[in-house]
Amino acid sequence: MNIQSTTNAGREAAQGLSQASDKLLNSADRAIDGMRGYANRALDSVGDEAHRLQRQVDPTLDMLSSKAQKLAQQSMDMATQAKDKAQEALSRYSAQTTRYVAEQPVRSVLIAAAVGAAVALLVSAARHRNDSRY
Repeated sequence: MNIQSTTNAGREAAQGLSQASDKLLNSADRAIDGMRGYANRALDSVGDEAHRLQRQVDPTLDMLSSKAQKLAQQSMDMATQAKDKAQEALSRYSAQTTRYVAEQPVRSVLIAAAVGAAVALLVSAARHRNDSRY
């Protein structure tokens, strides 16, 4: 074999390798483009599904929020009614007590003294018990 035929064979081999390399590179580019398209379609599908779920969840959240607001308002109304009833009862008992004291002043003083003495005894006993623990 002479040098020229070896050089020609080397050139042909190099051209063949270059063409094979180009084909391989083109195939890889097409595969990457295909994978990109697949990934984009998958992401679009996930995004569409997320939007669909959000459209389903939003009305439910609105309904729950509305119910919570109604429940809070009902609770506030009930608390106001209970406070009003307690004030009415306190006013009624206060008026009855005032009337009783006006009608029975001596008896009222004796009852107050007895209650005061009982409270004083309870406080004294509690202090004595606490002192004996230490």
